[in-house]
Amino acid sequence: MLIDPAALAIAGGAIALAGGIGGSAIGIGMAASAGAATLGEDPKQLRNVILLSSLPMTQTFYALILLIIVITTVVPQLGPDNPNGFAVLAIGLIVAVAEFFSAWFQGNVCASTISLLAKTKGKILTNGIMLAVLVELFGLLGMVFAIMTMTLINIM
Repeated sequence: MLIDPAALAIAGGAIALAGGIGGSAIGIGMAASAGAATLGEDPKQLRNVILLSSLPMTQTFYALILLIIVITTVVPQLGPDNPNGFAVLAIGLIVAVAEFFSAWFQGNVCASTISLLAKTKGKILTNGIMLAVLVELFGLLGMVFAIMTMTLINIM
């Protein structure tokens, strides 16, 4: 075997984490930028700005959970009898895309909500969180997809 399946699997998990980190960085950056402008108008909104700005961070945690599962559960099962490293690599790529775009667009929703905090005196917070959770679900589904797929192809 020329390519180690364990190395491919770890690369898949690492790529998933990179997607989560990249999307979270973009999403948090956008939301925090909107937060800076909002705090200039109404400094009392700091708690709400921090809460909304941190929401896109969860996609990084989902990807990290996947990487931990790959390293602790999947890699020990791979070898000559179970050469599914390419499958885990493909799963990692799909998860990376899901986490990246989920975090990025959640940051858009959070930035829009943050920009209205001062105008509504914080009353938009609950509605904004509910809308951000809708986008969050795609990141969660990315992790669930990975776990289900690895279970179905008997590498978990």
